[in-house]
Amino acid sequence: MERAVLGKTALEVSRLGFGCGAVGGLMVRGDARDQLRAVERALELGVNYFDTAPLYGNGESEKNLGRVLTTLKAEVLVGTKVRLGTTDRSRIAQAIALSLEASLKRLGREQVDLLQLHNAIEGELSAQQVLEEVLPAMERLRAQGKTRFCGITAVGEANALHQVIDSGAIDTAQVVFNLLNPSAGRDLEIPSPARNYRNLLAHTSQSRVGAINIRVLAGGALAATTQRHPLGSPAVEPIGTGADYAADVAQARRLMPLVEEGLVGSLIEASIRLAVGQPRIAIILVGYSTLEQLEYAAACVAKGPLPQAALDRLSALSGWPRASGL
Repeated sequence: MERAVLGKTALEVSRLGFGCGAVGGLMVRGDARDQLRAVERALELGVNYFDTAPLYGNGESEKNLGRVLTTLKAEVLVGTKVRLGTTDRSRIAQAIALSLEASLKRLGREQVDLLQLHNAIEGELSAQQVLEEVLPAMERLRAQGKTRFCGITAVGEANALHQVIDSGAIDTAQVVFNLLNPSAGRDLEIPSPARNYRNLLAHTSQSRVGAINIRVLAGGALAATTQRHPLGSPAVEPIGTGADYAADVAQARRLMPLVEEGLVGSLIEASIRLAVGQPRIAIILVGYSTLEQLEYAAACVAKGPLPQAALDRLSALSGWPRASGL
């Protein structure tokens, strides 16, 4: 498995990460034996970064990941998150500390490698609150040895995200980048109601913030079907381009000539390989429902970036300007 350096953390991370979220659902609702085998196989493949959060299954993801890593005696990198509710915003520092303590208990660890804010910026918290309250609270936890690095989930209003990233106060950012919405990778006009991240990866690169690609499969819409795996979330918020999941699937289907013309094996492959070709992304985070999905994602990463012919066809199908990369 190819590795990359995660920004200024200097951590060497696998290009493919293991997402333990509810969208895929394996580490939330899966059978314990299947969870064990999937993590074991991920380690065999060279995956060394595992992403979880209290929000995933109301703590079940953290519990299950902690149990499996303890059983395997695995030395890996683990990132978790904190999401501040409305009532937490009058006691941000306390809420963050309590959340991390609970996460550490569920994970069976004394320290996580990465603690990330899970709230939308400007949508739920202002950039000022993040810079003046959230990040200082995280830094205190870092000083106590409870996390090694601090970051954000970079969803929300683009200018606010740029402000937080440009401050140099964070180590990592989880960045939305996929076949339906690659606006974090370059200046593109993405049609409403999609969020335009306005070349956010240029900002992470400039500030040496490690970029972790999230929503690479647009919540599953890039499977080009509305049918979802039984372990996965039965419904996901629109996280591609459309007003709802069905609209994202419809948008994905318009890109099917990439597959029909033999340029790629699937739209899933195309989106993962689009991310592989983005050098400013360190980790491509994929969530799984099955071991087979893990194997397929690893195989897609191993194929390397999309060829120029596929990029040109993608530009034509989507209406984006032609370029050697996105």
